[in-house]
Amino acid sequence: MAGSSVSVDLSQAMITAPVALGDWLVVAPSLITILGGALCLMLRKNTDLQPKLGIGFLALLVVANLALLIRVLDQGVITMVMGSWLPPFGIAFTVDSLGVTLSLIGSIVAFCGGVFGAATVDSTGRRYGFYPFLLLLMTGVCGAFLTGDIFNLYVWFEVLLISSYGLLVLGNDRIQLDGAVKYGVLNLIGTNLFLIATGMLYGIFGTLNMADLAMKVAALENPASGTLATVAALYFLAFAMKAAAFPVNFWLPASYHTPNVVVSAVFAGLLTKVGVYALIRIFVLILPASRGYMADVIALVAIATLLTGAIGALAQSEVRRLLGYVVIAGIGSMLAGVAVGSTLAVSGAIFYAVHSIIVMTALYFAAGIMNMMGGSYDLRQLGGLYQKSAAFAAVFLVLGFAVSGLPPFSGFWPKVILVDAAFADGRAWLGAAILFSGFLTTLAMGRVWIFAFWRGGPEGTADGETVAVTGETGTQLSGAAVWLPLGILTALVVYFGLQPEWMLELSTQGASGIVEPLGYLRSVFGGQG
Repeated sequence: MAGSSVSVDLSQAMITAPVALGDWLVVAPSLITILGGALCLMLRKNTDLQPKLGIGFLALLVVANLALLIRVLDQGVITMVMGSWLPPFGIAFTVDSLGVTLSLIGSIVAFCGGVFGAATVDSTGRRYGFYPFLLLLMTGVCGAFLTGDIFNLYVWFEVLLISSYGLLVLGNDRIQLDGAVKYGVLNLIGTNLFLIATGMLYGIFGTLNMADLAMKVAALENPASGTLATVAALYFLAFAMKAAAFPVNFWLPASYHTPNVVVSAVFAGLLTKVGVYALIRIFVLILPASRGYMADVIALVAIATLLTGAIGALAQSEVRRLLGYVVIAGIGSMLAGVAVGSTLAVSGAIFYAVHSIIVMTALYFAAGIMNMMGGSYDLRQLGGLYQKSAAFAAVFLVLGFAVSGLPPFSGFWPKVILVDAAFADGRAWLGAAILFSGFLTTLAMGRVWIFAFWRGGPEGTADGETVAVTGETGTQLSGAAVWLPLGILTALVVYFGLQPEWMLELSTQGASGIVEPLGYLRSVFGGQG
């Protein structure tokens, strides 16, 4: 009837209470990076201003993520829904210890990359978008870590991939375009598999909210049915591609050595870890039964990845290619945690992801400095760097020990946890593979240090002979922009090795929150946000 009014109770579908001011921190990382990227893009012709703007916004990103972590530790899991529509009607950002920890560490690495880029990215690279691409890359990375919706995880993956394509071809060299094609084709296949699996999941359950899916899958009489088995297999293949796991890992060493070294550093630190994070979120939170029956397959893939990475690193003479294989070996360690699936194993995988983000970024920075000092990335053309800088030689040795899992640095603790979890689960062969891969990685990193630092000069020259240095154009070896980022990341490697309690607590809390997700589910469906 015209003019009549109908009272509608929206309390079951919408949040009617105002959002707490502190909860706006949930979307702050995305807002900061989008606005920063847009501003840098508009002012891209002012190449002197680009580093100041980019580094400033990246510093704000670190502060926002730190504040968000403090709030999560104080309040528990936080959910904020878009448009006030409650899940499963609306899209949710759900922030737990796992997501915000990785988002914070990722933002620290990106900040260090922005500072390092001030010295290593020339005016052409700045004009064509290094800082806008870096900020928008972090939009995708932080969004992927903080979202509570699988389709939006796909969207954030697309955002970070588009930005990464721009960074990869920045400079327009032929070798970069070749690497970008390999990188793009494999990621395109992985993205399509991701989307197909997500469409199938929506067709089964009519929802893509992670908490809603976790409850609906748990309520099934047969949560490991044939249809869900297909979905799980597609997800595993898709994220294995993105994480560079065996046998779909060949794109990484074929592409990560091609761009500016600061781009390689950020990629090595962050991009594969987003794939591992997605595997943990999907297989531990949403499809634990599927993880259970796929555990042996995941463990075999983990072992193959561990050995492929470590043996590949031993076979390389180009430092950046060698480090690409070290990245792959680290992915194998994290997959081992997913294969075991216990709280202890998942906490080890989380701790290892944090460690790998930091140490791999630092090692690529170190490779860039080696090129500045010695004029090459080829071990055959390097030598005598210890005489040029004993302090830098010591820093590289620390990073080499850390990435190999040797005490007293950050890589030691997560490897101990993962090996302990593997043995406790009756998978001694998996624990042995982790240890053997660490031994081979130690040999590979020791080989780099002996050839580049301890040896007196390049191959074929007398010890101590001076050779011409032809490093990257635009580098400023003596500037703080080169040494400060490496110093910050190395300090974190040492700190997490000597004082691991804080990271152990965060990792355990993050693992407990997805293995036993009651707090996560209550946050989403308890009307908070």
